Amino acid sequence: MPTSITPAVERIARVLAGRCISTNGGGDNPHAANAVDAAWPDHLDDAYAILHTLREPDAQMAGAGDVTVWRAMIGAALGAGAGA
Repeated sequence: MPTSITPAVERIARVLAGRCISTNGGGDNPHAANAVDAAWPDHLDDAYAILHTLREPDAQMAGAGDVTVWRAMIGAALGAGAGA
């Protein structure tokens, strides 16, 4: 299975930053890469909040896989940095 070398919480924070900054996400910067690189740490609290919300899968998610594994994976992501 392919895996990312970038922690999940950082990837979420980068998406949130990109949505605020990039024209692709509703912002006004058509060349936002450097701005997103600078801004994503400002979105870590929101990224952790999202991961906390995902700790418990909904019924559809639970029906698709192993709930215990899901909880362990989200727990590992939450334990990867401050704010867990």
